[in-house]
Amino acid sequence: MIRACTINDKSALQEIAYQTFDETFRAQNKKENIDNYLKTAFTDEKIERELLNPESFFYFIYFGQQLAGYLKLNIKGSQTEAYNDDDMEIERIYILKQFQKHGLGKQLYQHALTKAASLSCKRIWLGVWEKNINAIEFYKKMGFEKVDQHAFYMGDEKQIDYIMIKNL
Repeated sequence: MIRACTINDKSALQEIAYQTFDETFRAQNKKENIDNYLKTAFTDEKIERELLNPESFFYFIYFGQQLAGYLKLNIKGSQTEAYNDDDMEIERIYILKQFQKHGLGKQLYQHALTKAASLSCKRIWLGVWEKNINAIEFYKKMGFEKVDQHAFYMGDEKQIDYIMIKNL
């Protein structure tokens, strides 16, 4: 089941965002960098501001009755890069490790496509860490192409995110 998040989901969203990011990236980053990032990236204030933003959309996905992951989409001025107003960004698709390999990421991706179609978006794009090979391969299978890249700083470490786009 996929459902839209509301402000009442703030604590659950904060918890799953923190946990999924930590599970995904801790092993490949310095402890102090990941710890500092997690302290600032998922604060109460930031999560609340994002949930209340009318140009951002959050969705939970469940495996049975258990919260298993989430999706964050951005349009217009909320996109993290300066793309067109008729583009949509997939900022986050995160699934808890224990629920991976059940097709939940693909379901969230399909949900993003449905949302993009409902908003008459022409393209969908995302940024993905160059070392996240599984995600890159997933997006390639879904029809995305690498068109650019940008730097992302995790503490004192410069990392590269690939920008991938799919025409709708």
